[in-house]
Order: sequence, then structure tokens, then C-alpha cells
Amino acid sequence: MTRVRSFTHFIGFYVFYGLSRPLLWLPLPVLFLFSDFLFVLAWYFPGYRKGLVLNNLHNAFPEKSNQELRKIAKGYYHHMCDSFIESFAALGMDERELTKRVTWKNLSLLDRYYKQGRSVVSVFGHYGNWEWLSSLPLHTSYRVLALYKPLSNVYFDRFMKDMRQKFGVRVVPVMRSYPEILKYRNENIPTITFFLGDQRPRKKNIRYWTKFLNQDTPVLLGSEQIAKKLDQVVVYFAINKLKRGYYEVEIIPVTENPGSTQMYEITEIHTRLLEAQIREKPEYWLWSHNRWKHQKEVEA
Repeated sequence: MTRVRSFTHFIGFYVFYGLSRPLLWLPLPVLFLFSDFLFVLAWYFPGYRKGLVLNNLHNAFPEKSNQELRKIAKGYYHHMCDSFIESFAALGMDERELTKRVTWKNLSLLDRYYKQGRSVVSVFGHYGNWEWLSSLPLHTSYRVLALYKPLSNVYFDRFMKDMRQKFGVRVVPVMRSYPEILKYRNENIPTITFFLGDQRPRKKNIRYWTKFLNQDTPVLLGSEQIAKKLDQVVVYFAINKLKRGYYEVEIIPVTENPGSTQMYEITEIHTRLLEAQIREKPEYWLWSHNRWKHQKEVEA
């Protein structure tokens, strides 16, 4: 059974790779025509997770009309297809093009922390194009670590790792994150570690619930725990989409003294920062993710 699955994974990946590889030679404006085609498939035939997207939007914004929610949903599908194409196109980009397409605000903040020898925990959400945060090593002396969950298809897993590591990011499996971060600390190498703050925890790992987009929501605590345990600065990456193919990332300080914060305070701060972004421009968040699969049990 394992051998059959491995062969299926092998064939599936190389069919995808063979068909998509020629697209890397095309400029991004041309690839956006392909994104428009993908949008038609995702929205109309028969619609990729459309019921889940509309349900999530309805629960998050009960004050909005059905017409308003469909407009946001349609904008989301356009953006989802764009971000897929953008992330894939990065494989064919050089450093100059990517730095032109992703600008960073407040890099002086990171320069100051680096000179102080402080390592950094950076938190962000599935908002905008988070994959293009891989451009950060082009702007900083920090060793940049990105946590990820390995894919079951080893071929696609290797492909995604290569895509994320092209510009200097080192990807680290989530289960090995703490030993890896600790290793760099013991070697006196300052690091910035990427944490996605809006991942859905496994049900057995839920330790904290908060109100997020009008709903009881379980939140991962890893970024706060690492920051407190290793005394690392915490920042939030606010990813803003300027237009198709162009983003700005604002580095917002959360705390320089995590040990002095209250329990869950760091988690609440970065959750509210993301929520504010979503409320301002909701079409750029990952609405097709089943974020509220787990429901909070009501105590008697």
C-alpha cells in the first residue's frame, strides 16, 4: 500500500511539475491571465469550498448583507488565485525582482535588535501573500527560520521547501522547532522565527480560546511560549497588498520584554492586529480554511 501511494505521489508531482515548469519563463503579468482562468474554475465550476467560505464570512460579519458577503467572497477567490500564481512565480524570480515586489517598513527595528544580539519571534496570519515573506533574508543579517508541517507527498514537500528556501530562509518542521531555535541560541546566532498565528490547533492541543471575528476560536500558543522561555522580542508582520503582485510588510513591535507580560497577553495582541487587518480588507484572508472546525464546549 505504501509503495502504491509513493508511486501515485511520484506520478502526481511530476505531471504537475512537467505542466507547470514552462510557466516559470513567463512574466508575472502574463501569469495573471492564468490566474483569471483559475478564478473562473474556483468560483463557478462548481466552486472550491464556496459553502465553507460563505459560511465563515456570514459568521464573521453577521451585520453584512448576503450581497456584501458574496462580493467579499468573490474578491477572496480572485486573491487566492493570484497568491497561488505569485508564490509559484517566485521560483523563476531573481532577488532584484522580488525585492521590487515586496517592500519592508521598519527594518531599522530589526537592525537595532540584531545589534543588541536579540532573537525575534515574528507572528503573522494567512493574509496577503505570506509566502513572499521569504524575501526577508535579502534585507537582514538574521538567520531566518520558517516553521512548517511536512506534507505527506515527499515530492511536493521537497518542492515547497525549495520554494521557501530559495532566498535564504531555513524551513524547520514544527515538531523540531524548539531544539532548532535553541541550537542557534547556543551558537550565539540571532534568529527570526516565522510563526503563523492563525493556524487551527489539533483538538487535543487546545489550551486557550479567544473571540476572533465574532466567534470562539482556539489559538496556538507556541509563539508566546517560545518568546517567554527564550526571552525573544516579538513582532507582528502586517502584510498589506498594494496591488496585484506588489506587497508591503510593516514590522510592528509587540513586546521587547516578553517575561513581563501577562499570560496570553502576547497571543491577544497579535490576534487583535490580524483581526483589524481582516476587518479592514477581508478579501485577503484565507476564508477557505476550516478555521472553526472545533467548537468550544459550553460548561454546565
